[in-house]
Amino acid sequence: MKTIVTGCAGFIGSNLVDHLLTKGHEVVGIDNLSTGKKGFLEEALSNEKFKFIEEDILSCNNLSEIFNGAEIVYHFSANADVRFGLENTQRDLDQNTVATYRILEAMKKSEIKKIVFSSTGSVYGESKLIPTPEDYSFPIQTSLYAASKVAAESLITSFCYGFNMQCWIFRFVSILGPRYSHGHVYDFYKKLMINQNKLEVLGNGKQKKSYLHIYDCISAIEVAIKEASGSINIFNLGTEEYCEVNDSIAWITNELGYKPQLEYSGGDRGWIGDNPFIFLDVKKIKKLGWSPKYSIKEGVLSTLRYLQSNDWLFEK
Repeated sequence: MKTIVTGCAGFIGSNLVDHLLTKGHEVVGIDNLSTGKKGFLEEALSNEKFKFIEEDILSCNNLSEIFNGAEIVYHFSANADVRFGLENTQRDLDQNTVATYRILEAMKKSEIKKIVFSSTGSVYGESKLIPTPEDYSFPIQTSLYAASKVAAESLITSFCYGFNMQCWIFRFVSILGPRYSHGHVYDFYKKLMINQNKLEVLGNGKQKKSYLHIYDCISAIEVAIKEASGSINIFNLGTEEYCEVNDSIAWITNELGYKPQLEYSGGDRGWIGDNPFIFLDVKKIKKLGWSPKYSIKEGVLSTLRYLQSNDWLFEK
């Protein structure tokens, strides 16, 4: 089966590509390498069933030609750097919403009926219902990133209704594991490699976070696509536990054998638009027979060990 993966050189996308290839899929991967890393595709590029196309979805003029003959599109390209949305207010709109529209238009022209989309738990804003289920009404949005994902979800579901398409939308918590190259574990490790005696922490360290290991994420996606057959299928992906940022700092510093002085920036969030507590209800995906194999602590530590053995990720 010919499969399209956008954002194929990113953290989640590259892990997905490897998984699909092990299942015998013919995979066409698209990435402009603005944040993705070709090094993540080293294994895939040695597989004759993988084709890499270095293109920007926003400017590519032959998307429908690239898509011809495919049965499903995994749309995982996005701007995932939530913190800097206010520095360039068009970035989230273009890379998360407009790009999704262009994917859907190319699918329509190529008569592809199935799309898998990586959304985010941030779409729930600062939910009053914890853990938050999939049918929770969207509140006022507090970040441009989340707003752009809400808009992208709406485009996808509208195309499904209007053009007889089928979608699987996954609202992730933060994902950890091999090829992780941004986020707080990455930031903390990078800072500690520069100065093991001091660690700057955004916020007060009491922000509550839920994390999911990349292998658990991929397995959940696989289960949902196999078992959920509706026109529109929306799932939260996460675990039934959470930790404070301070917990993850303790796990990281203990693993490294460091005892840094912690310097907090203050406040209950790390930046404007940061949500101090995202915790998703995952009963729906678990009812399909899926459950995570990694705890949050195991995910944090396995990510740390991956970073330790891949110094090239920190090269400019």
